Amino acid sequence: MTTRTAPPAGAPCWLDLSTTDEAASRRFYTDLFGWHANEPAAEFGGYSTFERNGAPVAGMMPAQGDYAGNDSWGVYLATADAAGTLDAAAGNGGTVTSPAMQVADLGTMGLVTDPDGALIWVWQPARHQGFLEYAVDGAPGWFELHTDRYEDVLGFYRTVFGWSTATEADTPQFRYTTMRNGEEQLAGVMDGSGMPDADKGWSIYFAADDVDATAARAVEFGAKIVRPAEDTPYGRLAVLDDPNGARFKLVGPNNR
Repeated sequence: MTTRTAPPAGAPCWLDLSTTDEAASRRFYTDLFGWHANEPAAEFGGYSTFERNGAPVAGMMPAQGDYAGNDSWGVYLATADAAGTLDAAAGNGGTVTSPAMQVADLGTMGLVTDPDGALIWVWQPARHQGFLEYAVDGAPGWFELHTDRYEDVLGFYRTVFGWSTATEADTPQFRYTTMRNGEEQLAGVMDGSGMPDADKGWSIYFAADDVDATAARAVEFGAKIVRPAEDTPYGRLAVLDDPNGARFKLVGPNNR
């Protein structure tokens, strides 16, 4: 388990689910991960939050705008200056979809697409720092971007979000770079240009002590297996769609 009091600049700091069926999504994720679902807040357009052991772990909102009719998980990256980050994104090949907007005393948000069109939320924390525990069962475990414009996108995140990166693999078959905070890895970027079946855009992995058992429970609660659990050099991974079609992934210890 890793804990923090505030997210490092540029790090994934929050995630939320855009859903066409809030009741079904609330039921699925509370059953699967043991989360507690708070009631929707009318003053925030029906936005609600999930808690894990009494601490915020993720959010949920009715599908609308760019997400209308498409259940999906979104990723937020931390910044000390949301407006400045959006300006930098626009000047470095990105597109601002939603300008900086203060959310009460919680923080300031905005939405951009990177040079390959992947949606990314920007979050300038105030009272709401995002999730503070990760890489523990039932919490966010990893964040990963698959892109067809690998070099352009890496340059974008380095410049706009101040990423420090390390190349993990650089062969024609597999190119992968991680975002670092010191020695800690916080997110990954994979060259998907030679992988037509790869999920393009940002993916969210939830940590699971037992990936197989968690995937089996997910199916019991209405999810579909997209890619069965398998051991990899990076842990045991599985890909699922929740009952409304929102894709998520699981990561945990290998079986071998």
